[in-house]
Amino acid sequence: MKLPPGPKRPFWLLNLQFEADPFGYMDAISKRYGDIVTVMSGSTPIVYVSNPLGIKEIFTNTKEIAARGELNQNFALMTGNQGVLQLNGLVHKNRRKLLMQGFHGVRMQACGQRICELTEKIMSQQVVGKSFVAYPTIEDITLRVGVEVVMGLYEGERYDKIKHLFVSVLRHGQSPIDKILSNIFRQRDLGRWSPQGYRLHLRRELFQLLSAEVEERRKQPDSSRSDILSDLIFACDETGQPLSDEEVRDLLLSPIFAAGDASGTALAWSLYWIHRLPSVRLRLLEELDSLGENPDPMSIVALPYLNAVCNEVLRIYPTQLFTFPRLVESTVEIMGYELSPGTVLIGNIYSTHQREDLYPHPKEFNPERFLEKQFSPYEFFPFGGGSRVCIGGAFALFEMKLVLATILSRYQLELVSQRPERPKFGGLICYPASGVKMVMHGRRQHQGQSQPFVVSSI
Repeated sequence: MKLPPGPKRPFWLLNLQFEADPFGYMDAISKRYGDIVTVMSGSTPIVYVSNPLGIKEIFTNTKEIAARGELNQNFALMTGNQGVLQLNGLVHKNRRKLLMQGFHGVRMQACGQRICELTEKIMSQQVVGKSFVAYPTIEDITLRVGVEVVMGLYEGERYDKIKHLFVSVLRHGQSPIDKILSNIFRQRDLGRWSPQGYRLHLRRELFQLLSAEVEERRKQPDSSRSDILSDLIFACDETGQPLSDEEVRDLLLSPIFAAGDASGTALAWSLYWIHRLPSVRLRLLEELDSLGENPDPMSIVALPYLNAVCNEVLRIYPTQLFTFPRLVESTVEIMGYELSPGTVLIGNIYSTHQREDLYPHPKEFNPERFLEKQFSPYEFFPFGGGSRVCIGGAFALFEMKLVLATILSRYQLELVSQRPERPKFGGLICYPASGVKMVMHGRRQHQGQSQPFVVSSI
């Protein structure tokens, strides 16, 4: 078997280079080796594909290529052994269907107003004239939304503790000190002061709280509730049996992590680009103002330019850089290469979104490209694709639009610095390195265009 070309450096060294500059690393690899690249992890070939035809083959060929849950075991520490990422076959299909009920249709529409209210509540707490970091502020909004939609919790001691633990889990390991200690101790549990020990401590605390909520809700079932936890408590598995408490607990984790982390990151990047490019902000405000002062959330999400801006954010700096891995189970041909069983296949979302033939001048932030052309799900796929496409992808886009619309139409914000924001890899997602530092200049009066404002000292 002749594998596609790729770098010969050790896997650990390639990982270090990737973490230091993820987008620069992938740009260099694509430029040198093309749109199908092999990286060796020990004796296992990992083939990255950034060609739409190859991506289509990966997503649609379920006979020779399998999207096995075992390939996602690295995430099991924080998403549980029975989370949707770890499941296979009919079990996976059944659980995905159960979870997706809460992210579509009438349910999604019903929480639109709540998203706007939460955004207003949190943004109104910012001090006029004082700088703040947008990323954690926005993440607070998206995590609250996630806990409400998934668990139906709105307030109380358990709600506060669960939200705090999710934030702690997301933050853990992102600082330079955490990464140095992780490299020193690897995955050894040396108590709460070691990285792995503290991670396991957070896991135990979070799992205990979630289990307690599941047990209480099971004892007092309420069929009138419309959150995902209630769906799971009343649901049956593929054999017609109720789900166990442990299964229900594990299934709650991935949707909340996705809602808080991925959506929060995408929104932080959105605020950066919109306020870095005045023409984009002005056009967005004109479109938003055309709806009047208190528009219906469903009217907001239907706005074409707002949709284009969100798509361009997800194109240029996708929160999910790669698809979940697939495994070649019987010999298959991908883009002229015959791949043997045991080969791992990964769709490179970032590099596909950077193709000059699809997106001219790909480094430029240009929402208009999404108004001028419709891209296939193998050319633009920020939430992955096939059987492992993100269950909350449609909801994430819905949430992005409403949070952005609320902030832009009601507040005057400005970037503290016009220096380019660098991406920083945080384990799975690339978030803004500085968090996007902004300053609040007060409320914006609703008129045909934004009102002039006086820049306060920072």
